[in-house]
Amino acid sequence: MERFFGFDLGDAESAVSCLGKTDAGTPQILKVEGEGSFITAYAYLAGGELLIGENACYHAGAIRRRLRFKSRFLEDKSSSEDIRSFASGVLTRLYLDGSLVRDEDCCFYVGCPAGWNKNAREEYRSIFERSGYPPVRIISESRAALVCACQSKHLQVGYDILSKPVLVVDIGSSTTDFAYICGGREVEMQTAGEVALGGGIMDELLLERAVSESPDADRIRRVFQESEPWRSYCEFAARKLKEKYFSDEAYWENNPCVQTIRILYDDPLRLTIRMDAKTAKLLTEGAAPRLDGESFRQVFEKSLKNVRGNIHGEQPELLFLTGGVSKLKEIRTWCADIFPESVIISGTEPEYSVSRGLAWSGRIDEQLREFKQDLNELVRSTKVEDLVRSHIRELYRAIVDTLVDPILENAALPVFEKWRSGEIRRLSDTDDAMQQAIEAYLRTEEAKELLVRPVAGWLRPVAEELEEFTVPICIRHNVPYTALSLSTYLRLSDIDIRIDAKNVFAVEEITWMIDSIISLMVGLLCGGSGIALISSGPTGIIAGMTLSLAVLMLGKGKMEEALLQADLPKLLRRIVPKNSVQGRMKDVSASVRSSLYDSLEKEKNEEIAERLTGEISSQIEQCLLRMAEVVEIPLGS
Repeated sequence: MERFFGFDLGDAESAVSCLGKTDAGTPQILKVEGEGSFITAYAYLAGGELLIGENACYHAGAIRRRLRFKSRFLEDKSSSEDIRSFASGVLTRLYLDGSLVRDEDCCFYVGCPAGWNKNAREEYRSIFERSGYPPVRIISESRAALVCACQSKHLQVGYDILSKPVLVVDIGSSTTDFAYICGGREVEMQTAGEVALGGGIMDELLLERAVSESPDADRIRRVFQESEPWRSYCEFAARKLKEKYFSDEAYWENNPCVQTIRILYDDPLRLTIRMDAKTAKLLTEGAAPRLDGESFRQVFEKSLKNVRGNIHGEQPELLFLTGGVSKLKEIRTWCADIFPESVIISGTEPEYSVSRGLAWSGRIDEQLREFKQDLNELVRSTKVEDLVRSHIRELYRAIVDTLVDPILENAALPVFEKWRSGEIRRLSDTDDAMQQAIEAYLRTEEAKELLVRPVAGWLRPVAEELEEFTVPICIRHNVPYTALSLSTYLRLSDIDIRIDAKNVFAVEEITWMIDSIISLMVGLLCGGSGIALISSGPTGIIAGMTLSLAVLMLGKGKMEEALLQADLPKLLRRIVPKNSVQGRMKDVSASVRSSLYDSLEKEKNEEIAERLTGEISSQIEQCLLRMAEVVEIPLGS
């Protein structure tokens, strides 16, 4: 894609922005009907001409006129046709003024409330598709606002905030949308969704106050009853004046904030709207009919408390305000009262933050698609396998060094203790018992825990060499190189290494290595090796003259064979003390370890190396892909 459009279709006002693939700076706000923020309204004239924006609100020749239809989308099926008509009008204007070129390589990112489910979003997307738009993706308006905050040089929030809990409060004209975002993703169970509270409540109060103070109050009310477009137009003017006042209250303390509207209906009428400190307090503290007699502040604070109660994880570290009403300084105060632990911020042009965030999301999506494509090519290549193969001997030598003594202590020794106590009748029976004991021990959590440290230690140099391939991918796509760095997980304290090594590298899945060690250890410690373990050394089960006579009479081989099959009395078995067996275990440890090295490196080297290389490479590749998913945080899907 070469260009990315962000379309914030609001209930009262809309905005469209555009960002090129290589553009620096913020997305450009496109003028539609001469305005960056234009009224969400359309009208059809008798000749079929489609009007949008302010002109649609009061054109005398309109035979059909619609405003404020987006807020009805979930409840009123007819609103889909209204959205389609308005969206078609916007698309036509973009083509006519050259902001959009037919068949160009571009896409549109369109916002929706965070509370809309997948079905609603897909239905909404299909409206734009039927209207002839280039490829469209629907994402949360709240999330787009957060992307805008992260990209904004003015705010300097940075992507690090995406690893922390964030509450986005989007105060629109009809609704206030709350979205709890943790780790860069909306947490569905903790998303408050929409509350029927918007700046339109204040607009209605301001307009009613202006009408009440007008000498033509009765005539103006009659016009509003007969002409919804004129009422909406005057309400829009009240909204603009309100936002103008709240954007710089200190200035307006000593300057008049006034606008006079000419209402051209039957007879020309004038309506003067004023904003001052007294009126501002009325808008936030006065009882509103649509709020069942409660004030805007009461309902807003109640909603904030509701949201806080619905957050079951950490409370937000950042509270991001967006929407025109967020300019009202009291909003920050109310938010700080309910969320005292949060840093509260908003953009310099909150009315454009969603549109810009949508365009940014489009470009980020494309960058991430290319980023993942390069990563998938690395995974499909043999580079990871070749790297692992070059280090594989170091790994199984480290594992052998770690496991031999614990196997002797926790498997071999208990088996011979059972033979000494008579639980196992003959030495030849220790073979099966030894095999079962070794296998059982190597499947325990204890054995898996022992593997973590040598695996983590082995992984460090592998991870560092892997960065030769991952860092260039990150640099090409402006992704922090640590995003694909396994080393990041290993540069921690010992305790953290134990935890993170498991996450990066599933040691319990090295099944082929464990199976091979079981097989080799059984071969070394069974099949007659019981004789070597208990009869050699300074103390043995047959000592002095007994051993000498047996060897003279039967020969060494016959003597050992007879001893293996003999059901010796318990008293004779106990001639060999437990500490002698333990001592003998230490004596044979080095030879068992050496034999394991030889077996792994010579007898089964190719088989084990290839199988183990495949298992480990697959784990590393899956880990890289999981790490790439974290980079997807800014998208806002």
